[in-house]
Amino acid sequence: MLYVGIDLGTSAVKLLLMDGEGNIKNIVSKEYPLYFPNPGWSEQRPEDWYEQSMAGMKELLEGFDKSQVAGISFGGQMHGLVILDKDDNVIRPALLWNDGRTFEECDYLNNVIGKEKLSEYTANISFTGFTAPKILWIKNKEPENFAKIAKIMLPKDYIAYKLTGVHCTDVSDASGMLIFDVKNRKWSKEMCDICGITEDQLATCYESYEAVGTVLPEIAAQLGIPETVKVAAGAGDNAAAAVGTGTVGDGMCNISLGTSGTIFISSKNFGVDKYNALHSFAHADGSYHLMGCMLSAASCNKWWMDEIIGTKDYAAEQKQIEKLGENHVYFLPYLMGERSPHNNPNARGTFIGMTMDTTRADMTQAVLEGVAFALRDSFEVAKSLGIKIERTKICGGGAKSPLWKKMIANILNVKVDVIESEEGPALGGAMLAAVACGEYANVEEVAAKIVKVIDTVEPEAELVAKYEERYNQFKEIYPACKPLYEIIK
Repeated sequence: MLYVGIDLGTSAVKLLLMDGEGNIKNIVSKEYPLYFPNPGWSEQRPEDWYEQSMAGMKELLEGFDKSQVAGISFGGQMHGLVILDKDDNVIRPALLWNDGRTFEECDYLNNVIGKEKLSEYTANISFTGFTAPKILWIKNKEPENFAKIAKIMLPKDYIAYKLTGVHCTDVSDASGMLIFDVKNRKWSKEMCDICGITEDQLATCYESYEAVGTVLPEIAAQLGIPETVKVAAGAGDNAAAAVGTGTVGDGMCNISLGTSGTIFISSKNFGVDKYNALHSFAHADGSYHLMGCMLSAASCNKWWMDEIIGTKDYAAEQKQIEKLGENHVYFLPYLMGERSPHNNPNARGTFIGMTMDTTRADMTQAVLEGVAFALRDSFEVAKSLGIKIERTKICGGGAKSPLWKKMIANILNVKVDVIESEEGPALGGAMLAAVACGEYANVEEVAAKIVKVIDTVEPEAELVAKYEERYNQFKEIYPACKPLYEIIK
């Protein structure tokens, strides 16, 4: 049988076709616009996601036996707010995960409602990217739109709705809304009351590997697939990427170097760090995970290369970097503000340490190292909880760089396992579809069967020592700059 994984990203939707043995048969990507109506705002049209997903599926299945398609599922950008009216029409463009307009609502949630209560209700505190403060922003700033809301959805769930007619979500994606009781895997009545919404306005919540329904007859006809094709709930992009990299079960780790950067630690047990520096979410495998998320990761390198240097030849720029662990230039990668562990939407990208002999290569190196250092900030929080991590998987666009993988191995002092497929969320979505269709008994079984490690980047003792010194300097820079970020908004 064949399974479709749909990774609804920020810049494009990536679609993947997988057979029951885990072989990737085809991959298609379709881009759509991103809108910035005001500084710090970030929006997209859900209609664009759907149109490009459908166009992508038609292209993906071209030349294959469509009668063999058995299931579809998702990985998707998290936290985005999609609001529908009573006729299921989109009310306004979606507010995205990297939208920073909700600082007033976050301040209200964290400091008036209180972080302790939020953590009690949801296992997390408020960040500007989360969904609950977006709902409050609509309530406060666009009351006419708030009054029209019949359904509140997340980005990938809008696609699932369009395919099935079912208003659904999954536990991993719902965990990032700040309306979900993560420990008990259900909606929080207290948070609904705080946001001024009812549970009826929220989607039905499923485990990631559960089927929510089958494709509508008109969808089956458009795509030329059977009406029996099951659609599984899917997962937030990081949880889906974790499935796609085999980061399931207890004590496994994955680092994602995409537009955002994450360090993802799976756990059989529910847990929360006392400062809520890491997110505590439900996992797509039926258990839980801790996650540190930085808002700008590979996007920092893209910004530096495309906008500042003016080149698309990333590999050529990295070839000039020779002396690891000896760079005197540092870069704070907070181009969109920062989430984990600082939770500061006012933080900004910062270079420091340049001298007259600083080279272009030094600056490029600083950008790559800055992202790795910032990932280590979250890694240190996990270590403070007594979690011992000796190795990690890696995925995302940045994972294609051998140099960046080497930096991460030595800055975090962990073995970095490179897997055969770096498709992350799209592969994870297809794997979840296979579980929903009964091809595999559970998520751990499909991961054990499909995910293969093909290389490991080992840390080097001498380089680890050099980077330890550099990291100890790096972590002093943000506290020193923090007061400035309040001034230079």
